Amino acid sequence: MISQAPRYAQPQSQDPYWLNIKELPYFRALLRAVEAREYQDIPLEQPILDLGCGDGHFVTTAFETQIDTGLDPWTGPLRQAARRKSYCVAVHGQGAQLPFPDGYFASAMSNSVLEHIENLDPVMEEVVRVLKPGAKFVFCVPNHRFLANLSVSSALDRIGLKRLAEVYRRFFNRISRHHHCDDLKTWQERLRKAGLTIEEQWDYFSPAATHVLEWGHYFGLPSLVMHFLFRRWIVVPAKWSLSLTRLITKKYYKETRRQPQGSYSFYITRKV
Repeated sequence: MISQAPRYAQPQSQDPYWLNIKELPYFRALLRAVEAREYQDIPLEQPILDLGCGDGHFVTTAFETQIDTGLDPWTGPLRQAARRKSYCVAVHGQGAQLPFPDGYFASAMSNSVLEHIENLDPVMEEVVRVLKPGAKFVFCVPNHRFLANLSVSSALDRIGLKRLAEVYRRFFNRISRHHHCDDLKTWQERLRKAGLTIEEQWDYFSPAATHVLEWGHYFGLPSLVMHFLFRRWIVVPAKWSLSLTRLITKKYYKETRRQPQGSYSFYITRKV
């Protein structure tokens, strides 16, 4: 019997920066563009599971081809993913109870999702269950530097208002809906328990880029109004209308990809 050659997702040939900046509020667009660029160098064998796929926008900026399966617990974003045709199949489901047989996927990904899940262990176990032996699981998450790299709380620390700085960090973590901002050691233990080994890990998104992300939550409020009125974050997605946005964000997109003090971490893991 002749075995079929593995099929891999085709990386996006267009510029991930522009694909994100023309459709999302600038602070989200910058982070997602940086992450989409990273996936261009990571071969993911099909069939692929995207855990916590949301509206499917991210994979259209990271990959040229459809991803096999997207899974999310929210029906609204899933409908958007279906309209975008981001996935061959968009599935409504929970990460702790994946509706797939053992060893079904040749790889899996989860982009800035795991930090939002309070009880992670059952989810990690399920991901490992549905992966083939030796399959990759690629994900990115904010790390233990995320809160430390915030500009407002750092400024409050410098003038001695440490208690107020901690209040601000808790506030920002709450609006970011983070349950986990963990360091490498914590992830190593969590992954080991689940049956995954780290193949490669690096930190990205500098403290300066994190400041852009942080202040974007406040300066990006007009985009929220536009989305409410027109169901679009960016009303005029043209380079001339986004010139200021590009001026503010492009240099952070171009910064060195590995950042020792970065606020986020990328993991390439493999099922043992």
